[in-house]
Amino acid sequence: MKNIRNFCIIAHIDHGKSTLADRLLQYTGTVSERDLQDQVLDDMDIERERGITIKSHAIQMPFKYEGEDYKLNLIDTPGHVDFSYEVSRSIAACEGALLIVDATQGIQAQTISNLYLAIENDLEIIPILNKMDLDNAMPEDVKDQIVDLIGCDREEIIEASGKTGMGIPDILEAIIHRVPAPVGDPEAPLEALIFDSVFNSFRGIIAYFRILNGTIEKGDFVKFVNTEKEYHADEIGVLRLNQEPHKKLAAGDVGYIISGIKTSKEVKVGDTITHVANPCEKAIDGFEEVKPMVFAGIYPIDADDYEELRASIEKLQLNDASLTFEPESSVALGFGFRCGFLGLLHMEIIQERLDREFDMNVITTVPNVSYKVIGTKGEINEVHNPSGLPEQKFIDHIKEPYISAQIISKSEYVGQVMKLCIDKRGTLKNQVYLTSDRVEVTFDMPLGEIVFDFYDKLKSISKGYASFDYHMTDFKPAKLIKLDILLNGEPVDALSTLIHFDNAYPFGRKMSAKLKELIPRQQFDIAIQAAIGAKIIARETVKAVRKDVTAKCYGGDISRKRKLLEKQKKGKKRMRQVGNVEVPQQAFLAVLKLD
Repeated sequence: MKNIRNFCIIAHIDHGKSTLADRLLQYTGTVSERDLQDQVLDDMDIERERGITIKSHAIQMPFKYEGEDYKLNLIDTPGHVDFSYEVSRSIAACEGALLIVDATQGIQAQTISNLYLAIENDLEIIPILNKMDLDNAMPEDVKDQIVDLIGCDREEIIEASGKTGMGIPDILEAIIHRVPAPVGDPEAPLEALIFDSVFNSFRGIIAYFRILNGTIEKGDFVKFVNTEKEYHADEIGVLRLNQEPHKKLAAGDVGYIISGIKTSKEVKVGDTITHVANPCEKAIDGFEEVKPMVFAGIYPIDADDYEELRASIEKLQLNDASLTFEPESSVALGFGFRCGFLGLLHMEIIQERLDREFDMNVITTVPNVSYKVIGTKGEINEVHNPSGLPEQKFIDHIKEPYISAQIISKSEYVGQVMKLCIDKRGTLKNQVYLTSDRVEVTFDMPLGEIVFDFYDKLKSISKGYASFDYHMTDFKPAKLIKLDILLNGEPVDALSTLIHFDNAYPFGRKMSAKLKELIPRQQFDIAIQAAIGAKIIARETVKAVRKDVTAKCYGGDISRKRKLLEKQKKGKKRMRQVGNVEVPQQAFLAVLKLD
């Protein structure tokens, strides 16, 4: 055990985690030159296309140092705020963390929040200054920031470059000297923490675990404590670039177990594996339950695909434990699921993965957050969906979730950043200058306001420099009303939203105008209305596609024309009664991009 080191890599987006991981794998000879490609651990197409890490990836590196063989278990983690749950799970399976800071950009918001996660778990932090080969690197300034942040000595900060491989031997040396070896008793009853799982269509569910105490051998009869299911360990092993079967794993090891599990409900991330014959006394404290921030309905385009969609979401949930879902139905869209996501990027990625990995074509409704509705008798209901809102006369008041948002930006953009936050009903709590030209502002804001396009706007006004991180604080009363969209007098529940009173009128007007562009013209007029209760606040009309019935009347009496028009008018009236309006998928997504 004294030669095992478990560590993860944490950093902000684009600070070079995956590239540095490539160099470590290359230097230790874990990946052959033939298999080497950029971001070798990012195995999803989406990750490569977008250049972001979505999943944490565990891999074991053998390393010979001063005549001894070491086993280094590396977990590469995502940097985006929407995937912070992945990071928290990876951190729970480690004793050390490489904190990577881009020498050209300095410390950013996500760096700080991931660092706090690591400090809470008592990890040994090794600070690394990456991208030192670039001309615009500012090593001295950034070193000052790191020293201020974690209080280390300047000499402890390792200068490196993921591109050129500079500093890689120093990093490996630091991991061996500074990261503590795992503690645990190989003779004690087995305790292993599941920190991830994947679905394989041939072998069933593969669970990744970290052994805290005890030993597991191939063929052992094991039990999953929380789900109380028992299995035989058909295959166990360690994670190299591919899975490598082993006969036996002991305390401190990170590995995988295949036991032919078919249903996804039987494996829970954060569960404990132990022996049936000699169980541990209590389960390990797993991870706190994930709290979804953004809710949206996902519906199959073809109603017959409902069961298939359920199976796909369950398999996806194995791979992404921060996704939550429950069945719901909608008048306009039929049966589907109400899914909870950690943010808009998370929602986008899930939609794309459903399409690519499971060939599921889905419609996603307008995202919203969950509200607490306090009734006139004092009862509290949690509402995730505007259609679940009780009638106005039964509502005393509505509370909406608030967040504390930290934004780090260059000082020249601070005015625009503040204006954006105040427009989104934010209140400034704090403003701190980290250096002469970098400022951190903290705002109290409603979560509902940042769900739509806040992040995109923040990036564009700060030319990509501002970094953003947030956490939930509490629920506060708000003046919210339900805005309905009616097509020919029929409400479309998938387009209704809960919105702040001050924003309802402009939003209703914009929404009607946008739908007018997107809804295809029919043989009859379509009235698009935005309504609050019984009061119509905006209206647009999609004009009918009409046949020119009077074309054959040249000259002659006007009554001939009038007769033809009256006949057409009757036909249109009958058509409006029986015709229904198809709302295209773009219309549901257009709400997100109204500005």
